[in-house]
Amino acid sequence: MSTKSRGTNAERELIHRFWEAGWGAMRAAGSGSQHYPAPDVVASNNARTLAIECKLTTAMRQYFTKQEVRELVEFSNKFGAEPWLAVKFSRQGWWFFSIDCAHETEKFHVISLDQAKSRGLTFEELLS
Repeated sequence: MSTKSRGTNAERELIHRFWEAGWGAMRAAGSGSQHYPAPDVVASNNARTLAIECKLTTAMRQYFTKQEVRELVEFSNKFGAEPWLAVKFSRQGWWFFSIDCAHETEKFHVISLDQAKSRGLTFEELLS
């Protein structure tokens, strides 16, 4: 299975979890490949709306490009959504982060597995 299809499957898994928790959610097909900014997932429960940039990794850290984060913030501002970074670390499940929780380098926003465990939110914590 390709990396892209694994990432798509992970996003679909997240969509199912939102719906099972009573939220509405959808994938933004082609996010990152269109002219306008679009997150990977948008979810709402009528009280909160989340715009989420998702990554799946088997590594100990995950990188988000500055452009991905900038577009997530731009979309969120226009849409009235909360911007979130999400990483599914292999065998660890999903972790969610506000943008300021990511370590910023010259080119990337980086989230490590250690940061996930100390500063990230689980799916259940994100929804509460």
